[in-house]
Amino acid sequence: MICSSCKYAPIELMAGFDEKVERLDPAPAAFTCAEGCTHPNMCSYAKAVIEEVYDKNIKELILTDCCDAMRRAYDAMLMEGKIDFLYLLPIPHKSSPVEIRMFAKSLKELAETFEKYSGRQFEVNKSVEAYRMQMSESRQVEGNHITVTGAHGGKQLIDYVQSVFPDVQIKDDTCSGNRHLYKEPGDADDFFNWYADALMNQEKSCMRMLDATENIDSDDGRIGTIFHTIKFCDYYGFEYMMTENRDRTLKVETDTPGQSTGQLSTRLEAFREELGMEKKTNEILNGRYVAGIDSGSTSTDVVIMDSSTNIITSVIISTAAGSENSSKKALDEALEKAHLDRNDIARIVTTGYGRGNIKASDEAVTEITCHAKGAHFLYPEARTVIDIGGQDSKVIIIDSDGKVFNFVMNDKCAAGTGRFLENSAKVFGYDMAQMSAEGLKWKKDLTITSMCTVFAESEVVSLIADNTPTADIIHGLNKSIAKRTASLVMRLKGSGPYIMTGGVARNAGVVKCLEEELHDRIYVSEDAQICGAIGACLSAFS
Repeated sequence: MICSSCKYAPIELMAGFDEKVERLDPAPAAFTCAEGCTHPNMCSYAKAVIEEVYDKNIKELILTDCCDAMRRAYDAMLMEGKIDFLYLLPIPHKSSPVEIRMFAKSLKELAETFEKYSGRQFEVNKSVEAYRMQMSESRQVEGNHITVTGAHGGKQLIDYVQSVFPDVQIKDDTCSGNRHLYKEPGDADDFFNWYADALMNQEKSCMRMLDATENIDSDDGRIGTIFHTIKFCDYYGFEYMMTENRDRTLKVETDTPGQSTGQLSTRLEAFREELGMEKKTNEILNGRYVAGIDSGSTSTDVVIMDSSTNIITSVIISTAAGSENSSKKALDEALEKAHLDRNDIARIVTTGYGRGNIKASDEAVTEITCHAKGAHFLYPEARTVIDIGGQDSKVIIIDSDGKVFNFVMNDKCAAGTGRFLENSAKVFGYDMAQMSAEGLKWKKDLTITSMCTVFAESEVVSLIADNTPTADIIHGLNKSIAKRTASLVMRLKGSGPYIMTGGVARNAGVVKCLEEELHDRIYVSEDAQICGAIGACLSAFS
């Protein structure tokens, strides 16, 4: 069994040696082997390939030089010397006649090399038959579908997307998916030339090809596109930025799908809502009320509204063990505060990270949609929503109706979130209100250089040991969060009017630093922290 990781792998050629080529589909839980023979910042997919090869004790492997990371993976495995047949197949970046001839020569050299390695002779008729069999068995997705494109995602990513979009087909147009050779085969005597042409001109080429923009720009029946990139990939991030048509497109990044499904949930569900595929309910309230529950990592917020979208009451409590217990406690407090009972509530909508674990919920809606709705309710002029919560930071671009146009999240690191501030506050023995007040008293414009929460905490401890004034240190932390958040705004090309939501909006120091970074005023409502719960209430009416 020969393994490969690329849609340009010469599967039919190797059939001429009676060899089957299996596509690698790595989704490791860790990079134990890979980081032992490479460096930590290497593309996560290249590390995943190395991990799978060594984990499965693969002895025959054909790689393609699709990018620098795969070349480095080849170099690392070659130096380790654990693979009996390791071959790097050069692939051109375009499919002109000159490149086709070059690729045909490379394929012939591969066949000759494998002949020497295996002691077997290449039988061209078997390769031609394998090609014809591929054409007869290959099927393309037809009709309405979601396209997944960009870097390798594999079965885990496709299955996960399908679970969020169970009512439509999912089309795998990633660099390793949707291998579809459609050109009619030529004569056996000219096998390498026509086979090279067929491989290079697949129906959906890898986006590393210079003429592959049709993967996003044109796709019959496409409802939406999910553009997948891999952490530390030096190719697909730039490819996404160069793509002109991003209509109905969501960009997601994973370390490899097996490690990142928790991070994908909010993005994919919000994208479904953005595409207008969420459930619609036109329930008549008959004078009853709706409740919105925002189940976050730090706090659980509840808002109760009447049928005219007036806020009747709101409650904020700290999230304890379990989203179910915290949401029940917060809802009970809100009902008591409003002098209502459970039967007065016609509909409960939940949002936040715990939204799917609350039994009382009639519908769960992502915090992306809820913060957009809530921000529009609080400040209809807003076009960019900045939400810094306890677990993540997000920037949402909304239109004049409060609908999501685009969004980006930072949830891979606690830096730039409320958790970052909470951890820092513990070092000073402050609560969040004290942090906010003290941060406005700074004298020296201090910069916290560490980009990691853990390292930043160590830097704070060192500054304290050097007798640096507390207010200056807190100001440095506020600037650090502001710079990280501003980079998210710039990534989306966000512009004012701005509104800031979430618990960190109560920190005047962070807001002021962020205003300086954006060179614009940021509106902060008194109800900034309950914005998500307000949006959940509003979702109950749609």
